[in-house]
Amino acid sequence: MRIGVPKEVKVHEYRVGLTPTGVRELVAAGHEVVVETHAGDGIGMGDAEYIAAGARILATPKDVFDAADLIIKVKEPQAAECKLLRKGQVLFTYLHLAADAAQAEALIGSGATCIAYETVTATDGSLPLLTPMSEVAGRMSVQVGATSLQKANGGFGVLLGGVPGVAPAKVVILGGGVSGTHAAEMATGLKADVTVVDRSPKRLRELAAQFGGSLKTVYSTTDAIERLTQDADLVIGAVLVAGAAAPKLVTHAMVKKMKAGAVLVDISIDQGGCFETSRPTTHASPTYVVDGVIHYCVTNMPGAVPRTSTFALTNATLPYIRALADLGWEKALARDPGFAKGLNVHAGRVTHEAVARALKLEFKPQSYAA
Repeated sequence: MRIGVPKEVKVHEYRVGLTPTGVRELVAAGHEVVVETHAGDGIGMGDAEYIAAGARILATPKDVFDAADLIIKVKEPQAAECKLLRKGQVLFTYLHLAADAAQAEALIGSGATCIAYETVTATDGSLPLLTPMSEVAGRMSVQVGATSLQKANGGFGVLLGGVPGVAPAKVVILGGGVSGTHAAEMATGLKADVTVVDRSPKRLRELAAQFGGSLKTVYSTTDAIERLTQDADLVIGAVLVAGAAAPKLVTHAMVKKMKAGAVLVDISIDQGGCFETSRPTTHASPTYVVDGVIHYCVTNMPGAVPRTSTFALTNATLPYIRALADLGWEKALARDPGFAKGLNVHAGRVTHEAVARALKLEFKPQSYAA
């Protein structure tokens, strides 16, 4: 199969869909890989390294899309890229369609087969292709939150861990999944006063056992979230419903009750955000203020650390890319029901129920030959 890797074009997105190591594996398996020139510059991998791995370098995005049967990306295709997709072509990338009706419409119109990293599911119910970026985003959320809390950046002017004789900052993490757990690791490591909120008693028990007395756990209710956010210095939104829009756990009314200079970091922004006052931002202009509260809502947080992120992502996606290339998309998905859950759009129809529900579109499931 001919596999194409275009250069990412989202604002300040420096990741790339495949490392040279990934290219080498695919070429060794008998596939052809074409890569847009300079696609790997953001991770310190130039064209020469891709050529040495067996790739062919092409000059423009159109060249890559025209040449390839399978397109491998990181972020959702931008409007110009959607126009390059064609019927019968396979796109494998993050899509996050539940919060992006315009992209969904463009993908439906393209006729392409679109498989989303974030809804591919493992046998244990986990999301193996979302996990590495959730880990990165969770860890980054504490870094960017701590920076935003600095007075020069508009924050309340507190150090997360405090110092002897001075209380640490209060950090509230909404969601105890992958992102929330990694955020908790960073925040407790910096000696902040950390509380994790989750609606699963089982998960709260697991977190209590994992972290011991270094964090508090609270069952998620509207009352608990309202009470905790009022006193928080940093609130990290890390909730996820696979394929669906994120629930709005923090209302505008709650934001109004927060202290001026407090910070909200919305990891869930790719799925619409879990704060009512959230709106997507970019690395070029990452924050804005509502009622005195700083909001950090960058939709591609891991793009700020592209080398770490790209290597972690390729490690996770490569087996699935191999399956698509070796077997073709239909046979690969038919053999793996969890992989089949990644199919969001095919031949002009929405094939993922949660996405269809979020966008109020007709859900048309894909059937596979036995």
